[in-house]
Amino acid sequence: MVEWIVSEGLTEYDDAVAFMEDRAAKIAAGEADECIWLVEHPPLYTAGTSAKPQDLTDPDRFPVHVSKRGGQYTYHGPGQRVAYVMLDVGKRGRDVRRFVQQLENWVIATLDEFNIRGEIREGRVGVWIERQDKPLTASGAVPEDKIAAIGIRLRKWISFHGVSINVDPDLEHFSGIVPCGITEHGVTSLVDLGLPVTMEDLDVALRRCFDEVFAELPAES
Repeated sequence: MVEWIVSEGLTEYDDAVAFMEDRAAKIAAGEADECIWLVEHPPLYTAGTSAKPQDLTDPDRFPVHVSKRGGQYTYHGPGQRVAYVMLDVGKRGRDVRRFVQQLENWVIATLDEFNIRGEIREGRVGVWIERQDKPLTASGAVPEDKIAAIGIRLRKWISFHGVSINVDPDLEHFSGIVPCGITEHGVTSLVDLGLPVTMEDLDVALRRCFDEVFAELPAES
């Protein structure tokens, strides 16, 4: 059983980390159900375990939190849905690569609910959108913008941290970092793509698509 929690308003990042670590420990001990927690944060930057100091281009702009999740620098802020996933990967096959692919497929399926085609790119973490509405790049390629980030950590086979999807954040806030260490591509959101999607609309799609993508529970090895 997976418990779904939706927090209203803005959740402080340190409070979110404390909640996730406590819940992950209880799940590992068999004292709590798995959990998906949907939040928004005040404007902030997080530095994953692979973050490079030079990618924080405006260190005094927003609070910077050092995170133990994988990945590099990421922005969180109002208008972005963060879905924290506290799931028992041990009972879900003990296959970390497959689990990350499920998270990617979850985001892609959710975007498809709004007729947006999200795609994965080798060597580029996250979910990307081809921008047919923009001029071709100097190399003649279709420009691509990032719409969702993924970063997780496992402890005793329990996941925490998760995914973030841009609904309608202030995209200029991303300019204080090099998002995920990638300089040659931009960032977009559902509203930036011309879709009047609300946070509630996205939450409904996230829950429906989660049940589809994570329906199969492999036998514990």
